[in-house]
Amino acid sequence: MTLRLYDSKSQTLLDFAPVTPGHVGIYVCGPTVQSSPHIGHLRSALVYDQWRRWLTYRGFDVTLVRNVTDIDDKILDRASGTIEQWWALAYRYELEFSAQYARLGILPPTYEPRATASVQQMQDLIVELVERGHAYPADDASGDVYFDTRSWPAYGELTRQRPADMIAAADADPRGKRDERDFALWKGTKPSEPISASWPSPWGAGRPGWHIECSAMASRYLGDQFDIHGGGLDLRFPHHENELAQSSAAGRPFANYWVHNGLVNVTGQKMSKSLGNSIFAAEFLEYAAPLVVRYYLGSAHYRSTIDYHDGSLIEAEAALERIEVFLHRAERRLAGTRFEGGGVEIVPAAFALAMDDDLAIPQALGVLHEHVRAGNAALDSENLAVAATLRGEVFAMTEVLGINPLSPEWQRDDDSRAASALDALARTLLEQREAARTTRDFGAADRIRNDLAAAGIQIEDTPTGPNWSFE
Repeated sequence: MTLRLYDSKSQTLLDFAPVTPGHVGIYVCGPTVQSSPHIGHLRSALVYDQWRRWLTYRGFDVTLVRNVTDIDDKILDRASGTIEQWWALAYRYELEFSAQYARLGILPPTYEPRATASVQQMQDLIVELVERGHAYPADDASGDVYFDTRSWPAYGELTRQRPADMIAAADADPRGKRDERDFALWKGTKPSEPISASWPSPWGAGRPGWHIECSAMASRYLGDQFDIHGGGLDLRFPHHENELAQSSAAGRPFANYWVHNGLVNVTGQKMSKSLGNSIFAAEFLEYAAPLVVRYYLGSAHYRSTIDYHDGSLIEAEAALERIEVFLHRAERRLAGTRFEGGGVEIVPAAFALAMDDDLAIPQALGVLHEHVRAGNAALDSENLAVAATLRGEVFAMTEVLGINPLSPEWQRDDDSRAASALDALARTLLEQREAARTTRDFGAADRIRNDLAAAGIQIEDTPTGPNWSFE
């Protein structure tokens, strides 16, 4: 088995060789929890869930670290002027991210560290950079500390830019910088910021810059050298470029491979607040069942841009329905035969070949749907041995991709939707009963009660209105 992946740094497909045989360490830049998640966040988290699932299937012990940036300018700005504490706002949005990830069947990371829990490690890294001559405290008494980009000749190697062509770093007031491209490692406390958003440091009270957070947390949880660093394409510059520079300047090998997922457009346009076309995760997951959303967001190659348009989810739903119909059909036809539950649940070679080739999921899905077609044909011709083999392979492929419609996690989702539908129907009938009682049509009111009772539903009349429950 040779697994290959596209390394953004070298811009080539490389054979994957883990730092430690049999183990894979992945660090993924998680969300800055300053607002609700949108579909781009879902897509990014899903991509690394797919990588994790495939590497696990291939026999690796995978450690996936996805951080939470819970201290940041944007978080403080959002909380400013409100009664909500910045840390409470961050935690509220963190819970929202976790809930939407779970709805999409994204497995929890091995570790999900918050930036605020690793401030000491960030300070240690900054001290090391200052001692090595790659960082400096500002001489304006602000308490800021900056990375000296001119001290590191390799700066720009990830995105293949010359420093002279780079835009100025806009993450701090430039007054204390030696060069406009220097970026903040530590930000001195400002009078307008809450005291709770600062920590003591050798340079005065303050808080970490965004880029130093990920370098410190990646090393803390995965070591100074690890396998894969992932994140959205929009993070390559400046975030990942700065991570690479500061970690390398501190003498840490850091990530062997850099993997970046493509973004999500809406009808041909990049999502943005200015265009007002952002689709939030909670909204998107109301458009279709979460399994359908997972299939859709995970069906393109991870490095490509997804362009969402009307009809996209309908196509995904139809594709999933074909898979589900075959699995149910095979289950019924094979029941009671010597092939019941038959077929070794292992992915076919063509599927594995596609997944090993930089996670080529469109080609892998092509293999999956070809097996569905062949499986239906085998059932039509009563070739149960072939049908059982194909059922086992289809089952295995959908399990690896996290899209098995027969998996218990999606059945729970169906149960939830059924419960919501039942509640809506019961409440509609209770409203009709109340209306009948108001007009003194007690015969109609009694019929509704009796119909609900026949279905095993008991009505309890209370001062605030009727409630229902199962008898």
